[in-house]
Amino acid sequence: MNNFWRKIVNKFILTQDDLRDDASVSEFRFAKAFRKLKISLLQLAKEIVFITCGIFAAAFGLESFLLPNNFIDGGATGIALLSSGLTDLPLHWLILIVNIPFVILGFNIVGKQFAVKTALAICVLALVIANVHFPEVTDDKLLVAVFGGFFLGAGIGFSVRGGAVIDGTEVLAIYLSRKFGVTIGDIIIAINVIIFSTAAWLLSIEAALYSMITYFAASKTLDFVVEGIEEYIAVNIVSVHSEEIRKMIIEKMRRGVTIYKGERGVKHLEGDDRIDVIYTVITRLELNRLNTEILKIDSNAFVVMTPVKDTKGGMIKRRPLH
Repeated sequence: MNNFWRKIVNKFILTQDDLRDDASVSEFRFAKAFRKLKISLLQLAKEIVFITCGIFAAAFGLESFLLPNNFIDGGATGIALLSSGLTDLPLHWLILIVNIPFVILGFNIVGKQFAVKTALAICVLALVIANVHFPEVTDDKLLVAVFGGFFLGAGIGFSVRGGAVIDGTEVLAIYLSRKFGVTIGDIIIAINVIIFSTAAWLLSIEAALYSMITYFAASKTLDFVVEGIEEYIAVNIVSVHSEEIRKMIIEKMRRGVTIYKGERGVKHLEGDDRIDVIYTVITRLELNRLNTEILKIDSNAFVVMTPVKDTKGGMIKRRPLH
């Protein structure tokens, strides 16, 4: 490791205890600290790329579709678009003003790092809208509603993947759900009902209806971007033939498994009440095959399936054949 990286590791990664315990820090400790630094820098670069893509996608959706046709979306962006349509204030200033309370809430609820990244993302989005001019693509109302929502939802989704938000409604929803004990989804729906009702009153019912299409398109796109292409299912299997099922999942389906040590709820007078519970994660496309293979081994197996938002590590991808 050259002197430049040694200075960086000494200054930002190694603690004072590390340096005090051993004046000449070992190569192993330096390598471990350098690995941490490398992971942090790669993660930072990944977050910057996601947030940048999100900003430009959202700006394109706003300038090329929604803003020229006086369409709105839900959430903070919808409030900014509605205000822009009713006043002479430019959209980029309204996006900054509307999101200021959400950034402050984010600082108090989520943390400083989230608030800083969110504030920077919103500021850059406002700068892009003010200085980068995208052409109007179409004036067809249905296309504007669908594709405007698509690009705006993709922009918000990419920003979330980068650890920030460019629409602060979710932060407000988290705060209100903790305060009043209701679900986040219910609060988001309530906020959007108020926004679209206001749009119907101040603009027109037709504009509000098209804006609802925009919101649904943005919402579905956001979910798709954040949760990924593959939808995962967690499967718990309780069976007296757990060893055969375990081998089938590993050898035939080439998936990883975890074994929980369980015990029967209904006790038997004779015999062992202990039982292995198999846990695995598969994609939705493989669910039918897994059920078929389990049925071949044990038709009485108890199978519980739960949707999984995202996964990391483990043998989620197929294991190679040997």
